[in-house]
Amino acid sequence: MRIGIYGKEINEENLDFYSRLFTNIEKHNVKLYLYEPFYKAINNKIILSDNIELFQNHNDLIDKIDYLFSIGGDGTILDAVSIVKDLEIPILGFNTGRLGFLSSISKKEIDLAISYFFHEKFSVESRSLIKLESSSNVFGINNFALNEFTIHKKDYSSMITIHVYINNIILNSYWADGLIISTPTGSTAYSMSCGGPILSPDSENFIITPIASHNLTVRPIVVPDKSIIKIKAEGRTDSFLVTLDSKQETITSDVELIIMKENFNVKLIQLNSKNFFNTIREKLMWGIDKRN
Repeated sequence: MRIGIYGKEINEENLDFYSRLFTNIEKHNVKLYLYEPFYKAINNKIILSDNIELFQNHNDLIDKIDYLFSIGGDGTILDAVSIVKDLEIPILGFNTGRLGFLSSISKKEIDLAISYFFHEKFSVESRSLIKLESSSNVFGINNFALNEFTIHKKDYSSMITIHVYINNIILNSYWADGLIISTPTGSTAYSMSCGGPILSPDSENFIITPIASHNLTVRPIVVPDKSIIKIKAEGRTDSFLVTLDSKQETITSDVELIIMKENFNVKLIQLNSKNFFNTIREKLMWGIDKRN
């Protein structure tokens, strides 16, 4: 078995966790590949095997690894997705951050999680992605996201007007600070914080959620993910911020944006001890009441 380890930053408080993780993994007959910046950050701080190879980008993973372990928070998994792209390498997330819907394995669960993984007590979920096409080729070949696309006003400028069309039929012209178009996976991220609904990961939908809408009757709407969504923005200023997960760029009002479902999915590993519903109950503290 060949396992890749992806991480971005290390926290000195987590050195015991990193050490336990690698010790547990190296008990099994695996070949390890580490993301080079993560290796440089963690090397000499914990004991690592000498039989480790490094990778830096998408091309380094082709035909190299069977699984990828993401060490960090949900943002780390989103960055890992940008490296894995269409390789269909299943990703398992270990959470050293805060909330963690995607990286749901906490530090205290490391021993059990590794045991479940190597005893194949897990399933692999296929998660849909969102894709952006534009007249100015914003984001180039990295024009996809697991969570969401957003368009925002820049700085402290006044609200903007965002014209949204679904399959060339006008949906609405939003007067707002911005707009979120989310996948089901992203329904527990930015969209949720703006009042959007939570969707189960296998829902074949997009969520369109306004950010601070000036029209109080405007609400999030769910549309099929086979829809083609077209966006044009205008405002007192001529530039706007667009994002795909953690990636961001600036566009001008003459740029037309087309959002659709990406033609490949990302695979996420779900241990048998966990599922989407117990994750949201735990993370959102549903049912936490003295009456219970």
